[in-house]
Amino acid sequence: MDHTTAVREISARVADFHRHQQPFRIYHGATNSTRPSNRSLSNTVSTEPLTHILEIDTDRCTAIVEPNVSMGALVAATRAHGLVPLVVVEFPNISVGGGFSGTSGESSSFREGFFDYTVNWIEMVLANGQVVKAYNDRVETATELVDKHSDLFWGTASSFGTLGVVTLLEIRLKKSQPLVELKYYVNSNMKDAVRVFEEASADPSTEYLDGIVYARDKIVVCAGRQVEQTSNVKLRHFTRRQDNWFYLHVDRIAQSKISHISDRESAPHMPDAVDYIPLTDYLFRYDRGGFWVARYAFRYFCVPFTSLTRWILNRFMHTQVMYHALHVSGLARRYIIQDVGVPISTAAEFLDWLDRPENFGQYPLWLCPLPPGSAGGLEGESVDDGKGVNVDTPRTQLLNFGIWGPAAATDQVGFVAQNRQLEHKVHSLGGKKWLYAHTYYTEEEFWTMYNKPGYDSLRAKYHAQHLPSLYEKVRVHESDLPGPHRGEFESGWKGSIKRALWDVWPFCGLYGVYKAWRGGDYLLQKEIPKKKAD
Repeated sequence: MDHTTAVREISARVADFHRHQQPFRIYHGATNSTRPSNRSLSNTVSTEPLTHILEIDTDRCTAIVEPNVSMGALVAATRAHGLVPLVVVEFPNISVGGGFSGTSGESSSFREGFFDYTVNWIEMVLANGQVVKAYNDRVETATELVDKHSDLFWGTASSFGTLGVVTLLEIRLKKSQPLVELKYYVNSNMKDAVRVFEEASADPSTEYLDGIVYARDKIVVCAGRQVEQTSNVKLRHFTRRQDNWFYLHVDRIAQSKISHISDRESAPHMPDAVDYIPLTDYLFRYDRGGFWVARYAFRYFCVPFTSLTRWILNRFMHTQVMYHALHVSGLARRYIIQDVGVPISTAAEFLDWLDRPENFGQYPLWLCPLPPGSAGGLEGESVDDGKGVNVDTPRTQLLNFGIWGPAAATDQVGFVAQNRQLEHKVHSLGGKKWLYAHTYYTEEEFWTMYNKPGYDSLRAKYHAQHLPSLYEKVRVHESDLPGPHRGEFESGWKGSIKRALWDVWPFCGLYGVYKAWRGGDYLLQKEIPKKKAD
């Protein structure tokens, strides 16, 4: 199906929902979300066919792509032309549209901002079926346009599909080299780590920058740049079955260096180790193991966590399969999965708070520095109907913390309390959480932090008032929380077995692995027929 035909069909279905003022969800065909899905055939608009790269312009360094193109496919296609996207989200199966509509950043975001900042314009089906283009008004391509719809662009950048359906994007690219030279700096405290982040950010040759916290006194900053292929270096790979997981490799470097760390003030520019990594291996270095979250599956199934077991189970250790198992088994309800940004000046205080067992008390944690104003729309600067963003919003450099691991509390009340404490701590420090994860704010709390008047104005202007609101989309529901399985099971003997065994260890986990092994669709819920009245 060509792009025009596909968009015409999407537009007609959206217009039908609008005529009946019926809300809908967008079905992409795949997800890296950890939120349970409530999609069904009757309440969705499918963008599944939109999987094509329509154009790569080597002169302008841009690519025009449909929203369901994966990051892996986009990198492969652009690299064939000697180019690469400015920001590549870390998992190869994350879609371009998902990277735009949900907050997505990676190690180049310290320089480029979140993924949405690297998009020039989007084509979008509004909630009434009308097709429009919305432009990023911070790039030169939009300066001569009279009606840029930039308010729609920035509102959509963090609206998670609550303003309409994105059907096409133009993405900025840059020249690529085959390797990334990655330098590792091992630090014994957050103060020194922040200093390394600042020094690396100030170096114009730095293109990639992130970090891993293994303990309060063991923090590794990773700073990289693209380099040409040379014959006298040993390459380090991370995407093959026999390769070590990236975070384990970095931990090995830290273990060997932590007792020999010199004062960073006396030798601030000396890395503790250097690797040369093929570019694609670097960009997707966290895919195997899902950063480190997959190690919890070994703990759940009481399987030794060794290089041999990781080699044997490698097929299940990629994020696409992991998320399939998480969705089907419901085990995500037992984990804290949050990404938050706090002012970099408060990073040490926040780490001290996270270190306490009652707050989180687990490692590793992921660090990713972000420039001032790096998030668009509601998650960054406030949406304003007239200007796109509120330019008066304070602009503070943030340090992103990726906080992923089992909750300290297994009961529902304690689980909610732990997540709410985290949200309130971030807010008290002047930070903000990213909304791809569960949100535990009350509706009143949520709209004191995110610009409801501006958002409501956009929904009215672009005919989206009948769609689920952002808060409705991201808030946690009771069925998302720990506790006995509350979902529907099919009728017959299969449903009876699941109902009886679901909460008996390790049945739901094994069922999740089985379904992931089989593959298939796990996003669209089956319509369970209602019993006819007698």
